[in-house]
Amino acid sequence: QVQLVESGGGSVQAGDSLGLSCVASGRTLSSYGMGWFRQSPGKAREFVAAITWSGGSTNYADSVAGRFTISRDNAKNTAYLQMNSLKPEDAAVYYCAAKRGVLTKYSTVSTVDYWGPGTQVTVSS
Repeated sequence: QVQLVESGGGSVQAGDSLGLSCVASGRTLSSYGMGWFRQSPGKAREFVAAITWSGGSTNYADSVAGRFTISRDNAKNTAYLQMNSLKPEDAAVYYCAAKRGVLTKYSTVSTVDYWGPGTQVTVSS
């Protein structure tokens, strides 16, 4: 079993930056893609970014491409999401996700194997 725990959420102003971390415990995440989803009130959970086990490939939702950067440190069993130029529409609960194999922008919520409890990001204009 894998436990994912996010940290780094908070309240910022539009245009600010914020970094999220996701620490995995319980087992090593070899062969797992990792990523981030987000959900705001009244909306479905949506894909944000993902990274392969090796870190050699990343993909992003169109809405965050060029502003967000995902990375991972397998030695620390940790994934990161650096968010720059934040907009009010980025406000949401951000969830860390892990999936056997590859996680991409086309991966559905139901295919994710493990979820973190989420961390709140608030962006004020």
